[in-house]
Amino acid sequence: MNEIPPNPAAAVIAAARVLLGDRLTTNDTIRQQHSRGEDTTTPTLPDAVAFVETTAEVAEIVKLCHRHGVAITPFGAGTSLEGHVNPVRAGISLDLSRMTAVLEVNAEDMDCLIEPGVTRQQLNEHLRDQGLFFPVDPGSVCTIGGMCATRASGTNAVRYGTIRENVLGLEVVLADGRVVETGGRTRKAANGYDLTRLFIGSEGTLGIITKVRLRLHGIPEAMTSAVCQFPTLAAAVNSVITTMQAGVPVARIELLDEVQMAACISYSKLEGYRPVPTLFLEFHGTEAGVVEQAELVEGITSEYGAEGFSWARDAESRNRLWKARHDAYWACIAAQPGSRGIATDVCVPISRLAEALLGCKRDIEESGLMAPIVGHVGDGNFHTVILVEDGNPQALERAWELDRKIVKRALDLGGTCSGEHGIGLGKREFLEAEHGAEAMAVMRSLKVAMDPKGILNPGKIFRN
Repeated sequence: MNEIPPNPAAAVIAAARVLLGDRLTTNDTIRQQHSRGEDTTTPTLPDAVAFVETTAEVAEIVKLCHRHGVAITPFGAGTSLEGHVNPVRAGISLDLSRMTAVLEVNAEDMDCLIEPGVTRQQLNEHLRDQGLFFPVDPGSVCTIGGMCATRASGTNAVRYGTIRENVLGLEVVLADGRVVETGGRTRKAANGYDLTRLFIGSEGTLGIITKVRLRLHGIPEAMTSAVCQFPTLAAAVNSVITTMQAGVPVARIELLDEVQMAACISYSKLEGYRPVPTLFLEFHGTEAGVVEQAELVEGITSEYGAEGFSWARDAESRNRLWKARHDAYWACIAAQPGSRGIATDVCVPISRLAEALLGCKRDIEESGLMAPIVGHVGDGNFHTVILVEDGNPQALERAWELDRKIVKRALDLGGTCSGEHGIGLGKREFLEAEHGAEAMAVMRSLKVAMDPKGILNPGKIFRN
């Protein structure tokens, strides 16, 4: 009588439990917590969750999964909006959130080496006394490893760039458990393939990031925030375009439409503001420089009918303002209780921003759905949070139809389907339209070459 072949996932779990002990769990509650992120995809339970603490442990778990052909899905803070952490083929959810060491800070060279579970907030708290900070700010409590995997961006990108521009090198565990180091500490190098950029934005499909070397920046001498409100969305958008084309070095410039502003006023108790299209701005530099920048922008916005250009120079007022901006997603959810949000993430050339945003606004009105608009408009990136009643499939389909319209317009204007959230499960259908069949074939060939068994975060980026 032939023996029944062992269950591959069970074999991995048994071996991983010897390695990790209680840090390998099949507890239903923990598996539920690792079944999806902050998205609308159908949750999928992993067979087990592995809480790893070292690169060596990551490598051993990956080797086990490679040997048995078991899927492995990296997990950080679980805040992704595109289904990146949904383990669609079950297997092992590899939780890296305990890898939180700041391994090096080289103040003179303004770089550091960290583990992937470190958050932006934790790193900046560690750096504060050294006069340095890490500027990439997606607006949520997310891990920097996850930010690298999704090529994250945020409110400061207009001045400091995205995560791509602020990573000098990586340590990565490949699909067969080998460990490679990419990049280095120099600010430029002209040798070999740029493997660092290959893994940035690969969403855990080519390797698992276990260390990150970051470029740091000096804390500015002075920071000033400002808020101005507009009679129309068009006036707000055109003032942004003029500001950017004038070359004003704005650190942050965020747009909230009247729906989003109303939600933020209610949720974050923003007293003294009206629910109208609004810009939040921030200026970094010398004491004289930030005043000059703010006055230039005040002059530009006044030409478009802006009212109440108010400055906030003290840290408490600035932090309150930006906390309200960072809580915009939760403000949206609170504005329509019982709903989940589908976040669009298009980005267009700055000269086409008005067409994209105003067209998006018309699409929302025609859809009959509530979808506040908020965005990092200084670099042409904006979001809508399309609110859908939880458990209403008809409303969900209307929301996806609206999403497709918004993305199609962005692509027609020379833009992209994702400026910072990545592809995951949610935006796979748009990739070929944006990149074309030949480019997609090259991407697939890279995936097959580096992960021939298809165990690394399967189902993400590619539809099949």
